[in-house]
Amino acid sequence: MSQKSLIGLGANLGDRAGSMTRAWDLLGNMPGIRTLRLSRFYETQALTLRPGLVQPQYLNAAGLLETELDPHELHRVMTTMEQQLGRVRTERWAPRTIDLDLLLFGEMEIHTATLTIPHPFMVERRFVLEPAAEIAPEMQHPTTGKTIAQLLTEL
Repeated sequence: MSQKSLIGLGANLGDRAGSMTRAWDLLGNMPGIRTLRLSRFYETQALTLRPGLVQPQYLNAAGLLETELDPHELHRVMTTMEQQLGRVRTERWAPRTIDLDLLLFGEMEIHTATLTIPHPFMVERRFVLEPAAEIAPEMQHPTTGKTIAQLLTEL
């Protein structure tokens, strides 16, 4: 049975738009994944989560897809894709060529060592909710019971 999933895309190094477009195209070509909608790209300030770390601005977007994969398989595909597109994980919150986050997976709630769904910080980040509301305003956040549009309005 297929599930609708919401993903976040972001990049702040290199050809940001090119990396995000390529990631979306690669996702659409994966067996068991059908891409449905991609938001426009939003230019956003990098979060300052670590003192002294200065980062270039991000491009952010959200994508809606339908998948036959289970959430852990989809997450593995996304992580592999990040590596193929040049992402090197050196330290948390470091600049990156591509960032793919699994935000929502149907109505599921998952809390494991490697995956948390819904994404734990999505409800407090405009750069996630704004593009998500553009493509999936009525999609419901399973923990809060609110739609993406409601969460954005309340931010």
